Amino acid sequence: MPKRVGLLTGGGDCPGLNPAIRAAVMRALGLGWECVAIPEGWKGLLEAQSWPLHLEAVEDIVGRGGTILGTSRTNPYKKDGGPQAAMVAFKKLGLDALIAMGGEDTLGVAAKLHRDFKAPVVGVPKTMDNDLSATDYTFGFDTSVTIAMDAAQRLLDTGRSHRRIMVLEVMGRHAGWVALYTGIASGADAVCLPERPVDAKNLGEALRSAHQRKGVALVVTSEAVEFAGEDKEDEALDEFGHMILKERGVGEKLAGLIQKQTGIETRAAVIGHIQRGGPPTLFDRMLATRAGLKAMDLAHDGRFGLMAALKGNDMAAVPLAEATSKLKTVTPEWLSLLDQLCAPRAAAAAGSPS
Repeated sequence: MPKRVGLLTGGGDCPGLNPAIRAAVMRALGLGWECVAIPEGWKGLLEAQSWPLHLEAVEDIVGRGGTILGTSRTNPYKKDGGPQAAMVAFKKLGLDALIAMGGEDTLGVAAKLHRDFKAPVVGVPKTMDNDLSATDYTFGFDTSVTIAMDAAQRLLDTGRSHRRIMVLEVMGRHAGWVALYTGIASGADAVCLPERPVDAKNLGEALRSAHQRKGVALVVTSEAVEFAGEDKEDEALDEFGHMILKERGVGEKLAGLIQKQTGIETRAAVIGHIQRGGPPTLFDRMLATRAGLKAMDLAHDGRFGLMAALKGNDMAAVPLAEATSKLKTVTPEWLSLLDQLCAPRAAAAAGSPS
């Protein structure tokens, strides 16, 4: 009787999940394993739901966004008896292995199930935030930044026409990688990150100077930035203890502060979930495919509690516990690089030679 592997995708969706699913299934079939889909992340496992994953279901999904398995932010460790129910479902579904594809939360659950119950789990790192430790990049990130760059260019075009300052709000809950890469690659005049509070006065001076030179200025901001001197408000939390950011309106708030500081008409745009959808880029298709193949090889070899990770140009196996122990936030080296690009503008705002 062939061994059976289940696949689930949890947390926020992102481009690259379907290529990873496809690769894992195709590798499993080549190794003689049977594949089943676990729908809607850990929710599907808790409910012991599944359906067969045949070749016909996956061979043409390499260019499709989202996830054919569905997803949710369910956390078994926030449910009474949830972890135990998950292990009961393992037996009920006849799983010899489970490949969990997700970010820090989804893979954090996988790490705990392996730690607490020796569950036969393997991880695939996906998140458009690129904030998972122990891997150089996560798939979904390249696509989201490519989409955000396009949005930034469009904002510059319309801002230049109306002589405005434009603010682009992108995703990034605790780590500012999406805003950082988008801002640098689009030539933004300022980039606001959750790693350091926004100083509205200094920001306004730099943007006023940029607008005087060019007739337009662009700010790229993460959705979760904080403002210097601001009291934190109570935020609604999800099952993993993270802020639910949909009501914060950081872009609009920042635009209002900038307009007050500069006296220049300022507009904000939020691309939000548009960053999550659509076909994955070449980089994300290749990374996701390699991760799916590596994860299935780990499952076949019985190397559980590990995650497929990109190290340089190689796919490596790293402990799930290591990958989920802390978030990978923007490092001082990257903040310094950003400042080197913004320093000439700050000098111009102060009236010194560039």
